Amino acid sequence: MTLDIAAFAAPDPERRPTPIEIDWAATEEWLGLPLPDDYKQLIGAHGPLDFGGYLWIHGPCVEDGRFDYGSWTASIHRSARIDSRMQPEHARPVIHPQPGGLLAWGSSRRSDVLFWDTSTSADPDHWTVVVHHIHRAPGSGLRAWHPYDLTLSGYLRHTVRTEAEAPAPHGPMIGPLPGTMARTAFLSTARPWNPPPPTAPRLGAAQRRVALETGSGLEALRLLTPPPARPYLGGGSWADLHRELGIRLPQEYLTLMELYGAGCWNNWLRFRTPLRTEEGRRFLRQVESVADAYESLGEDDPEEYPLTMWPEPGGFLPFATSLDGDHLGWLTEGADPDAWRLIVWPRHAPQGDPLEAGLIETLLAWQRGSLDEEGFAGLDQDDDPVEFARFEPWDDRAYW
Repeated sequence: MTLDIAAFAAPDPERRPTPIEIDWAATEEWLGLPLPDDYKQLIGAHGPLDFGGYLWIHGPCVEDGRFDYGSWTASIHRSARIDSRMQPEHARPVIHPQPGGLLAWGSSRRSDVLFWDTSTSADPDHWTVVVHHIHRAPGSGLRAWHPYDLTLSGYLRHTVRTEAEAPAPHGPMIGPLPGTMARTAFLSTARPWNPPPPTAPRLGAAQRRVALETGSGLEALRLLTPPPARPYLGGGSWADLHRELGIRLPQEYLTLMELYGAGCWNNWLRFRTPLRTEEGRRFLRQVESVADAYESLGEDDPEEYPLTMWPEPGGFLPFATSLDGDHLGWLTEGADPDAWRLIVWPRHAPQGDPLEAGLIETLLAWQRGSLDEEGFAGLDQDDDPVEFARFEPWDDRAYW
């Protein structure tokens, strides 16, 4: 199948498309599927593209810190699998890598995701398009997943056009989009993506049982989430921090931080660098910043913000923050810091009760996917906890 892109789109002179030499055989082997010829022609001749500054066609490429085809497909398919469960059971789409599953190839500026329905034909050149409209698709009621009787080539021809088609021949279409094609702005220096080599499981069967089932405390946490070789805490000392705070922090926290240091758990929960000495970035200054924000919110809605903030007696003393703005800390009740209870200030949910477990057991339960608590991003039912248990250590360049 030949795609005559010049019939409906012209290169953008500011960001001209640039070919990328893709190893299609290796990509298809990694996917476990052949890919449509028009897609391979499009990416091979022009590289990753955006049409009309709105519709992105992603190819097997990589740009450091911005895009990796393998990570993108895995993330998109995981999100699609989770979102599909919002549909009635009989209407849920099947998602790759399940046989006949939807396979992602593009996205829009409004976060719509475009897939092929690989169940429509044994010949990938006849795969038709399904769009997951993140917002309601125009004219489609509440239906988020909309199938089109169009291949990629046909879908692009009906999307990139100068006038609206009334009525739209195949349902609610994105567009009309300007007839321009450009190298995707955030992939200006993209290079070909190489599938990762096969690797042995990180944990053997016995280690996996300890990490996920039978182990406890640091023994299991270290297996599930290996600590870094060089944990970073900052340039100060615990003694200096305790003098500045006027209190001692719980020993369990100190033990955990000495092993892992500052960093981000599961790409989501950020543990601050506790021993920074730079003015404005010290632990105390960040605690005060959270307290100021909480108290400001509480002035307008005290019932929604019932906690007192440290250094008030029993006040909330935060030490970690999620990417969604949740805060994890202690209720500083009593003279013994090792008896302080953990609590989450959930940014987008009502305030809950203190947690029952200590810090290490709470982290372990979360990493295992067994923690049901507001303020902690949960695993999906089909996720492998070992795959998602990660810790990214920071160094002195990190803000937190």
